[in-house]
Amino acid sequence: MSVEGKAREKTFFGQPRALANLFGVELWERFSFYGMQGILLIYLYYETSRGGLGISQDTAASIVGAYGGSVYLATVIGAWLADRLLGPERVLFYSAILVMCGHLGLALIPGLAGVTIGLILIALGSGGVKATATTIVGTLYAEGDPRRDAGFSLFYLGINVGAFLGPLLTGLLQKDLGFHYGFGAAAAGMAVGLIQYAMSRRSLPALAREVGNPLPARRRPLVAVIAAAAIVLIAILAFAGLLPAEHLSTIVVVLSIAVAVAYFAVILSSHRVNTTERRRVIAFIPMFIASAAFWSLYQQQFTVVTIYSDQRLDRTFLGWTMPVSWVQSINPIMIIILSGVFAAIWLRLGDRQPSTPVKFALGTATMGVAFLLFLPFAGTGPNGVPLIGLAGIILVFTIAELLLSPVGLSLSTKLAPDAFRTQMVALFFLSVALGTALSGTLATYYSEDHEVAYFGILGAIAIVLGVLLWLIRKPLERLMGGVR
Repeated sequence: MSVEGKAREKTFFGQPRALANLFGVELWERFSFYGMQGILLIYLYYETSRGGLGISQDTAASIVGAYGGSVYLATVIGAWLADRLLGPERVLFYSAILVMCGHLGLALIPGLAGVTIGLILIALGSGGVKATATTIVGTLYAEGDPRRDAGFSLFYLGINVGAFLGPLLTGLLQKDLGFHYGFGAAAAGMAVGLIQYAMSRRSLPALAREVGNPLPARRRPLVAVIAAAAIVLIAILAFAGLLPAEHLSTIVVVLSIAVAVAYFAVILSSHRVNTTERRRVIAFIPMFIASAAFWSLYQQQFTVVTIYSDQRLDRTFLGWTMPVSWVQSINPIMIIILSGVFAAIWLRLGDRQPSTPVKFALGTATMGVAFLLFLPFAGTGPNGVPLIGLAGIILVFTIAELLLSPVGLSLSTKLAPDAFRTQMVALFFLSVALGTALSGTLATYYSEDHEVAYFGILGAIAIVLGVLLWLIRKPLERLMGGVR
């Protein structure tokens, strides 16, 4: 029976029943991911008397940006393993185990050793989860199924339920008991997600287990040698001091650009890609650039906005000070409220909804507007920004995100050549890797004294990019060959 036939028999809010399993595992994975990330930056730059590591603020922002970028950069590894060796479903399972081990490392190993081990394992594991979970969602829908964008919006809802709850619990534990208790809660959440997924793996379609472009057995030893050499090279560079923490985010930016260029070249030159598929991949390039610009601003929620919340935001209620990380639960709760609205809008509009290039243009420009909204609060002094003001700005962040992020995930599955299903999703995540790492680099230029220039220039650039993308929407729609 086809996937479409199964969806008609059993549904999850009108979507294929298997979406419920992926919804659940992604909820818990995001609970752990955002719960940890909500307290990571302040753990790095808080002085030791407050339980932190006492690293400089700029270096801490660079580490967080590099880590965030590495998570999305690791989707390339996960996607390659899924398409060439193991299939998406197995990669998802093993990656979830890595994530849990990484959170345990942060919780149990003190100091920089715990940070190094934990962040490496989480980055590699989360990269595998991200690429494969999205691909598996795509396998639930037949080509042309109008429920696809709405289904991805519901999947995105699961992500944000976890993202809402994670920072609340880890932030409270960090404030009352210490950072390692917060990291421990993240590890426990990932364990719950792993158990839930292990119990329901068989409900997924057979397509989720297929290896799209199997690697010939004779080439596997060469791949193993290359992987080992890369690990040794990175270790040598680290021990030689050639990967300084204060420049890590910039290193990940350069690496993300290089990998993206190489990936586009590989896909476009492959003999397994036909003319229609190749035109669709070309159409994706301008949207890749717009996506990277969008994420370079949006992901500053974990760098600049965290610093802003710690130093500039009034977080006091009746004598009680709200944990810094709780600010990061504002965006997820807004996503939870609005994602259903957007899903309903896309379903109701059907074929009359804006094309994907138009949605990308609107999302990028709206993100620029969000940055301009910081300008009225410039110069208000320490702890002088009202929470309602920042919440309003984050509302605009949320609208921009819903216009671009779930639509981008859906687009990557619709434009993907058959031989590069998972790796095309990895290309979308490479744009997020580039933007996230860039958010760490940009954060080193932020200061209270230069807020007008910082928010004004970045906001204006994003708006201009959005307008340019809107202007070329018609040629892009033609290249996409009927995909909206």
